[in-house]
Amino acid sequence: MDASAPSLETPAGNDAGRSLTIRNLRKEYSPGKPVLKDVSVTIAGRGMTAIIGPSGTGKSTLIRCINRLIDPTSGEIIFRGQDLAKLRGKELRRARRRIGMVFQEYNLVERLTVIENLLCGRLGYVPVWRAWLRKFPAADVDRAFHLLDAVGLGDFANQRADQLSGGQRQRVGIARALMQEPDLILADEPTSSLDPKTSVEIMELIAQRAGERDIPAVVNIHNVELGRRFADRIIGMSKGEIVFDGPPNTLQDSDLLAIYGGQGWLE
Repeated sequence: MDASAPSLETPAGNDAGRSLTIRNLRKEYSPGKPVLKDVSVTIAGRGMTAIIGPSGTGKSTLIRCINRLIDPTSGEIIFRGQDLAKLRGKELRRARRRIGMVFQEYNLVERLTVIENLLCGRLGYVPVWRAWLRKFPAADVDRAFHLLDAVGLGDFANQRADQLSGGQRQRVGIARALMQEPDLILADEPTSSLDPKTSVEIMELIAQRAGERDIPAVVNIHNVELGRRFADRIIGMSKGEIVFDGPPNTLQDSDLLAIYGGQGWLE
């Protein structure tokens, strides 16, 4: 298959239930000016997929359309047998419970402790009164402490989120996403505010924790080398379209020119 051609085949095997199929997805913030131009792609139900491309090409819009933080203009987003693009109200909230999101700016509740931020990942599963009174089931609390250990923050459970470094906050964000027991993890520029060393640690953590739970991860990332290092698949976007789709080792300079344009930055 041509590496630059997006795949629309349905994955076979046990991971098929977690696969994500996007058909003709279009998003216009202004009429007649699409940010996403009928994007079609299938993401397998395991492994990490990195989406690369210049700013303004639609990477974040694509990620945010998948979990409906942004409403698409048209198209289908098929996940777990449902078209997410058509869901509303309770059905949409129920579907979102199975999609963990890691944000660029962390999106933690600053005044809450680390453990309380993790338990926010269970808000879709407990009655409102329990969440309001912070009376989460013991199993959820135990799981939160276990995940804090898994992301290297076991000693920070009772520290306020606003006292953490950027890397620590992103670790909390990853653990919170895992608290949802998701079938899919989406990460929108999870390393853009971090130094190079911490960026590697965060990408390694996402790949490791998603991999051990066999959860597919889709990561929108600017750093091409980080994508190459940790992803099983690279999707390159330019001007709202997919112009490359293949394994990291097939990504050539000619593909990067098609994605980013220009010549000097490659030298």
